[in-house]
Amino acid sequence: MDRLNSESSARERLIVALDAPSARNALELVDGLGDACLWVKVGLELYLAAGPSIVEELGKRGYSVFLDLKLHDIPNTAAGGIRAVAELAPTFITIHSSGGRDMLKAAVEEAGTQAAKHGVPRPKLLGVTVLTSLDRSDLEAIGVNADPSDQVLRLAGLARENGLDGVICSPLEIAALRKQCGPDFVLMVPGIRPAGSAANDQKRVMTPRQAVDLGATNLVVSRPIYQAADPRAAAEAIAREAGVNDL
Repeated sequence: MDRLNSESSARERLIVALDAPSARNALELVDGLGDACLWVKVGLELYLAAGPSIVEELGKRGYSVFLDLKLHDIPNTAAGGIRAVAELAPTFITIHSSGGRDMLKAAVEEAGTQAAKHGVPRPKLLGVTVLTSLDRSDLEAIGVNADPSDQVLRLAGLARENGLDGVICSPLEIAALRKQCGPDFVLMVPGIRPAGSAANDQKRVMTPRQAVDLGATNLVVSRPIYQAADPRAAAEAIAREAGVNDL
């Protein structure tokens, strides 16, 4: 792979989570990142603090946006959530797979309808499976008597059967999901920690290189980048560690 193509591959795979409390903080981070990545994640905290305008501004700056709102409600309301943000043209939107078949189908249908209405690409819907902050004891506490990996596979199957484009999963489920869901199913993987870094509140983590080798589509990285003294250098180092560029 030549240098130009390998650098592009790295920037397309890495998604930097803008886990910031305000638009100002988020934009300061992306200004520091520059072109070290092409993707950013807007999560619930930032979206509630800054509103739709932050997604619009990031789009103007050339970033593709992963809108991580984790919608979970009755079918009509979940579809309404998709309707409310589709015009912003995020590339990905998250929705809890545990919301059930009717909710997932309603969201998929609404995504197509709104994309056609606004003349934007249809957002890809990703099912949230088991949060990377949860382990078996956490699942048992909410009445789910299953190993996290088994529950992830169950919910991913439900997402795929009902038209979703992929799922969010921990690194520990990548291999099994790739086998179950095929090569084109998006596996969006948080819980990525460079070698030697702290896991923080994530309980199912892996290094960038390991996740890529197992078949991750995209790597979502937050604190190891935004808490770094030099976020751009940290992002480039993670891409190098993943082995998808030769910087």
